[in-house]
Amino acid sequence: MRRLVLNFPRSGVASAIVVVLVGAALCLSAVAHGGTASSSSSGIIANGAGRTLVQGGTGGGNVGSYPAYTPVLTTLAFHAAKSGGLVTGSLDCLAVAPESTGGSFTSQSAQFTVNVMYVTGQVTAAVITGGIATLTGTATVTGLGAGTNMPFTLVVQSGGPGATAVLTVSGLTFNEVLLDGGLFQVGS
Repeated sequence: MRRLVLNFPRSGVASAIVVVLVGAALCLSAVAHGGTASSSSSGIIANGAGRTLVQGGTGGGNVGSYPAYTPVLTTLAFHAAKSGGLVTGSLDCLAVAPESTGGSFTSQSAQFTVNVMYVTGQVTAAVITGGIATLTGTATVTGLGAGTNMPFTLVVQSGGPGATAVLTVSGLTFNEVLLDGGLFQVGS
């Protein structure tokens, strides 16, 4: 039987070990992240919480007694994890706006005291693409778009203040920007 002998100079041995260790780390990283939640790995897929601003507020049209472009702030919290091939998690989003003064379509824009919408739901699926997670599931919604077992999609960008989240539920889409109080994390 022939034996294969590899002779490395002493500095070459150290280099070879580093190459093997870096290669192993890259392989483990690829297995841990897997590209989607459909990989066999377990662990945290995405999580985060913080205060956000809905870009454009109520949008260009009147919403109830609110005039166009009334500012809306949210408190957003979410997490998704995978264990044994099953994705579980939750989503909570509380939207507040200034108190409307009624028929005159004006508001006290600096006082965010009115709960205009609350979304609470269970995450049932997740896909990771780069630093972005797409979480889906069903929710109970109160206020605007009220209903039960409403399908939702939350697309979250990894990062601190300035990171984005897009929540689609009840036929409404909210483009949110993280202001403070949290960090959105994608991947395990």
